[in-house]
Amino acid sequence: MNERVKVIMRVVVAVLILWAVNFLPSEGIMRLMLYAVPYLVAGYDVILEALDGIREGEIFGECFLMSIATIGALFLGEYNEASAVMIFYQLGEAFSDYASDRSRDNITALMDLRPDYANLELGGGEVQRVDPSGVEAGSVIVVRPGEKIPIDGVVLDGHSGIDTRALTGESQPSEVMAGDEVLSGCVNLSGVLRVRTTKIFAQSTASKVLELIGNADTKKSQAEKFITRFAKVYTPAVCISALVLASVPPFFLGGFREWFYRALTFLVVSCPCALVVSVPLAFFAAVGGAGRRGILVKGGIFIERLAELSCVVFDKTGTLTRGVFEVSAVHPEDISGNELLHIAAHAERYSPHPAGRAIRDAYPGESDGCTVEDAEEIPGYGVRARVNGRVICAGNSRLMDDTGASWQPCDRSGTIIHVSTDGEYSGHVVISDALKEHSRDAVSQLRSQGIGRIVMLTGDNEDTAREVAGSLGITEYYSGMLPADKVKKVQELPGVRAFVGDGINDAPVLACSDVGIAMGALGSDAAIEAADVVLMDDDPLKVPEAVGISRRCMRIVRQNVWGSIGVKMACLVLGALGIAGMRLAVFADVGVMCLAVLNSIRAMNFRGRQ
Repeated sequence: MNERVKVIMRVVVAVLILWAVNFLPSEGIMRLMLYAVPYLVAGYDVILEALDGIREGEIFGECFLMSIATIGALFLGEYNEASAVMIFYQLGEAFSDYASDRSRDNITALMDLRPDYANLELGGGEVQRVDPSGVEAGSVIVVRPGEKIPIDGVVLDGHSGIDTRALTGESQPSEVMAGDEVLSGCVNLSGVLRVRTTKIFAQSTASKVLELIGNADTKKSQAEKFITRFAKVYTPAVCISALVLASVPPFFLGGFREWFYRALTFLVVSCPCALVVSVPLAFFAAVGGAGRRGILVKGGIFIERLAELSCVVFDKTGTLTRGVFEVSAVHPEDISGNELLHIAAHAERYSPHPAGRAIRDAYPGESDGCTVEDAEEIPGYGVRARVNGRVICAGNSRLMDDTGASWQPCDRSGTIIHVSTDGEYSGHVVISDALKEHSRDAVSQLRSQGIGRIVMLTGDNEDTAREVAGSLGITEYYSGMLPADKVKKVQELPGVRAFVGDGINDAPVLACSDVGIAMGALGSDAAIEAADVVLMDDDPLKVPEAVGISRRCMRIVRQNVWGSIGVKMACLVLGALGIAGMRLAVFADVGVMCLAVLNSIRAMNFRGRQ
């Protein structure tokens, strides 16, 4: 039986005892002792917690306020009011715990990503069930229908549908076959898959997602920090005010009992639990609701910043475009087009860049007997390698300038990969990249949300950048950007800035932005580590959705803060004047907390894009 059920059962017993005691004839100390029974049944743990707080030097907590106020009410003869305050306080706490658990369950559902085992292929057709953490990269595992994919890898054999909902929030299954990449945490729906692992378990997608979720509550928002500071000042202040209210007016006006009762009412009203509970709960609910939709936010502080965005900066390749490049034209100089592709593909043999993969795909014979040595990736420039003893460079015009090759411009749109051999220009390859399906809608929705400045940064040439930006409705773009240039440009932009990217080169600018947003499914590990928000399905439309979730959360937080403070201030004044009694105090404390908690859990459910 969980604690919440126990509390509710105690409350029910306390109510029954209180009802029965009201029919028993008693006077004086006997009456006090009889009414103390339902009071203690309902609130003994509150009193114990107050005593623990006193022992630990943290006196001014809500349990201390409730204990002093209700014990005072008992000795004033307000037996029903004292017990009612404890009963309703416990009900409010139980309801708050239920709301918190519901929000936590929303996040815990993501924890179901963790696989319990992996079917490791040992050879000779034998398969052994092992702990995923013991499987090395490069091993072959078997994933049967209904099982979770335990480790990231590439399908060797088989054809199946996989459920990616836990990672991306999308209900539509994806089809995979030999050669396709699969991510841990997804569920195999139909056929048997043989998968060669590309990472160890600790570095796989599921493990990283679980780590992000586990650390999400460590980065508190400014609003949460403010509420904590506010409670530390507010609670002692109201205690002192209650003491003054109980002692000063009777000295001049008399009626000690009446003023003491007002002071106790003042204490019950003043409990800050509505704020202390509802504000963190709203952020927690928003983080959980976003996670359910495939948007992993690393803490409440980034919910707050997303809501304040005034500028969104997009990387182009892999973010606004699919990053699936194809060779659309080959322009050789003094060699054939096939030879140009031949040497370029060898130079790009070890390159992880999409442009390199496109060139290798265009020349299927890249794995022939040529020797490739001293391969080097030059960030922001291209690649250099020694192929059969000749130095081949493949990259942008800056790389050609560095090698002393006299490169030729190209009027075709797309990414231009210039190639040189031993410092002599060999020609260039044109690579085109298609826009993602929702890129245009993402830009449009961000503008409709009032984000007036949308910027695109790319390492591509001016012509390609202009064409992509124009098709998306982006008027501000910058081409030929190195990683350091992107960092400098983002830092120059005013306001609260978000950068959206996916590549290794984007990690520095993701880290320096107010909010770094990484494409998680296909993005690099470095980009995901550096980012504050991870979009698990690489859909740019998730950016305005994250903004909408955050703004809704902040509206709820403001409603809770100002609503709670407003009601409490009004009731404090009424209590001090003797107009409000303990019953109104209970509403100002427990009732307002319940309303605020109900409001907070709305942050879990986000429908549409705001």
